[in-house]
Amino acid sequence: MYQTLLVDVADRVATITVNRPKALNAINDQVMKDLHAFFTEGHKSLSQLDGIIITGAGDKAFVAGADIKEFATLDAEQGSAKSQLGHDTFKAIEHFHLPVIAAVEGFALGGGCELAMACHMRVAGSQSRFGQPEVNLGLIPGFGGTQRLVQLVGKGKALELLLTADIIDAAEAHRLGLVNHVTEPGEAHARAMEMLRKIAKKGPQAVELCISAVNAYFDKKTDGFAQEVADFGKTIASAEGKEGAAAFVEKRKPSFEGRG
Repeated sequence: MYQTLLVDVADRVATITVNRPKALNAINDQVMKDLHAFFTEGHKSLSQLDGIIITGAGDKAFVAGADIKEFATLDAEQGSAKSQLGHDTFKAIEHFHLPVIAAVEGFALGGGCELAMACHMRVAGSQSRFGQPEVNLGLIPGFGGTQRLVQLVGKGKALELLLTADIIDAAEAHRLGLVNHVTEPGEAHARAMEMLRKIAKKGPQAVELCISAVNAYFDKKTDGFAQEVADFGKTIASAEGKEGAAAFVEKRKPSFEGRG
């Protein structure tokens, strides 16, 4: 179904592997189309999922960047179209109703760093490297990097990383808040799976609405506080909310239904 992705489902988690190891998993047009297809329609064929992990084939790179060979002949209109597809795809990941975690091993540069930032959380092997080196090529990030990097590390540090094209290691990425957890090399996927197993025990509607409410904070057209008020009312009146409250009072574990 997908030319550049491997999709494996285990323990109610779908692992999406960008599978271009000879190109260090660089994002070309087909990778972007495949990711867009999965997160807009393809996931619907997979029932009973608790979350998604995105990773890259091999241990050298999560995604080493965009495939620069595709850039050489583009005019401004074509470049904007390529950027728009990236924005549409990564927004679909960012707004996905289930938690999406990037399991990063190796390089996550340029489009790869942007892909990781579009995920809800990031786990990185200690040998991983992150950066937005587009200015080295006379370019700017095109898949949301100028926006999401600011959200995660703040304006000043984001501008420093964007303008210097510095590459940072996993420890520095963690210190800045770009990465949630750092693991031993090769353990990022297992740590991401552990996080999803913990989340899977929570109320599924509450998890989905938390993702939506947090995203609303960064949406200039949405009042995130008003959305939180409405969604809190929705959860407190739901069967899920009633079960959670009853379980707390009765000192037992809640039994939630309705996982996707």
